[in-house]
Amino acid sequence: MNRNDLRRLDLNLLIVFETLMHERSVTRAAEKLFLGQPAISAALARLRTLFDDPLFVRTGRSMEPTPRAQEIFTLLSPALDSISTAVSRAADFDPATSKAIFRIGLSDDVEFALLPAMLRRLRAEAPGVVLVIRRTNYLMMPGLLASGEISVGVAYTEELPANAKRKVLRRTKAKLLRADTVPGALSLDDFCARPHALVSFAGDLTGFIDDELAKLGRERHIVLAVPQFNGLATLLSETDIVASVPDYTAAALTAAGGLRAEDLPLEAQTYELHMAWRGAQDNDPAERWLRSRIQMFCGDPDSL
Repeated sequence: MNRNDLRRLDLNLLIVFETLMHERSVTRAAEKLFLGQPAISAALARLRTLFDDPLFVRTGRSMEPTPRAQEIFTLLSPALDSISTAVSRAADFDPATSKAIFRIGLSDDVEFALLPAMLRRLRAEAPGVVLVIRRTNYLMMPGLLASGEISVGVAYTEELPANAKRKVLRRTKAKLLRADTVPGALSLDDFCARPHALVSFAGDLTGFIDDELAKLGRERHIVLAVPQFNGLATLLSETDIVASVPDYTAAALTAAGGLRAEDLPLEAQTYELHMAWRGAQDNDPAERWLRSRIQMFCGDPDSL
């Protein structure tokens, strides 16, 4: 196919193909693209004719791509990213008048502790924009970025899609939260003797604090695991339970009163909070503006 032949090609078909590659389901692709299932099925039939290949073979409840589909996807995905970048760079962005919709992935600690200040600034600067917040973590971030469900995310991250970009926003350390009125900081013995609460998205009963304690031949007793931070103050109130949380989350929780924060009675590693975004939108003026605000209100240059 030469470039003149491209006039016969409907770009929407390629978007459907890319979405099917991510979702492996006509139903989910239809939901993602806000189309009916018959429209997706019709597009798939046209794609099969265009590429002279079945492209997807049903296996149980999933649609598995053929080797030809995998080959096409490898070539097509960066091409669509380049088209998106070219179109985005041609458009100006005025935050005061924009009605853009931004889809952002945030870990629970970031949503609870850092989003409120950023939201107040965005509402003042860009009152017409819409934020769609998706819950994410290091396991979910790659898929959300690769599928385009978010354009940018803030969380601790590990592996990312090949075309994604990443920047360290801050280096943070844990603080100990307690609601009791016993004076003085906890010793290591006190720390290990106390019951602990753990915020765990996946329901785990261990964290990096336990790894540090194990190096000292010590352990703690976790009596509560919850999936988010916003109810932690109420749960610790009038108990002897303590919790170890990121320093910026501790600041948000103690600001309302009823809790105090102190340093852990052991040396614990700092960890990085990252901002990651889709490479296709690296030069998009709107996304660049959004990332600058995320860095301004979620970052901490003094910790870097």
